[in-house]
Amino acid sequence: MLRDAVRSLAEAKIAPFAAEVDENARFPQEALDALVSNDLHAVHVPEEYGGAGADALAAVIVIEEVARVCCSSSLIPAVNKLGSLPVMISGSDELKQKYLPALAKGDAMFSYCLSEPDAGSDAGGMKTRAVRDGDHWVLNGVKRWITNAGVSEYYTVMAVTDPDKRTKGISAFVVEKSDEGVSFGAPEKKLGIKGSPTREVYFDNVRIPADRMIGAEGTGFATAMKTLDHTRITIAAQALGVAQGALDYAKGYVRERKQFGKPIGDFQGLQFMLADMAMKISAARALTYQAAAASQRGDADLTYLGAAAKCFASDVAMEVTTDAVQLLGGYGYTRDYPVERMMRDAKITQIYEGTNQVQRIVMARNLP
Repeated sequence: MLRDAVRSLAEAKIAPFAAEVDENARFPQEALDALVSNDLHAVHVPEEYGGAGADALAAVIVIEEVARVCCSSSLIPAVNKLGSLPVMISGSDELKQKYLPALAKGDAMFSYCLSEPDAGSDAGGMKTRAVRDGDHWVLNGVKRWITNAGVSEYYTVMAVTDPDKRTKGISAFVVEKSDEGVSFGAPEKKLGIKGSPTREVYFDNVRIPADRMIGAEGTGFATAMKTLDHTRITIAAQALGVAQGALDYAKGYVRERKQFGKPIGDFQGLQFMLADMAMKISAARALTYQAAAASQRGDADLTYLGAAAKCFASDVAMEVTTDAVQLLGGYGYTRDYPVERMMRDAKITQIYEGTNQVQRIVMARNLP
């Protein structure tokens, strides 16, 4: 029922704007409005804070079905979870009560600030500083590659509070868009997911109350890594969705396109391609749903499964969307058809929340 409901909504309210959102690189406001109206923008928020209280698998299905028609729009529920999960994992009751209800109502979005210009895969090498000043912390630094920056009201920010302790000297904070000293860079000019703004976030003597720290001082990096164990699965869901969208479109195309007097879908060579695409998506979906179940239960092998799902599903998404372009031939290479957008969008799933090379390192270190 959930999948059918989200698919119907996505096809009616999000899909019609997907091409134009991509073409003009604008935020998909129609998607946000539709998702908020149907309580699908942040389904992971617990009921006690006004949320739907959906489990990890339900969140995956929502993201998957939105990504099937518009990958940019799927980053609304995905990044709301990414940004707010540190608060849910390690935040005080007061912090949860302050920020989660607004997210649940759709009054605010949440973003996640970990990466920096010189700290990408090596997130522990970050330089953003937070210095204690009485009952406040003062933040200075730059975060890069921040999804939905400038649109979100709230930001989970990792900053160094004790430079001598490396990762154990990193703490997490909630920063608000309206805090004095917060500003944003120009949107990045990206290959894909053009409807989701990606910007630098600047912190210039941003003074915030001490109670905005998430968890204890020095636990921010551990919270960040725990968060990624859960949210890498949402990237797998996004990859699944865009792959399924490409397969669905390619199936329809090969049934209608005729060459040599018959539909090209009747040719065995193309049938083999479609079979392989479907098989790989099915395998990726099984692994992603297994990881979602592990996320919900908090299983010991979650780190491995989250990395494996993200890595495998995103590799499948890149293969499937590329094959979809091939099946459409010259038409697939034009913006008149959606598969070239899907191929461009799929590429980022192999890169963000840890490149797939990093995922393989994570898997090797956490073999079940």
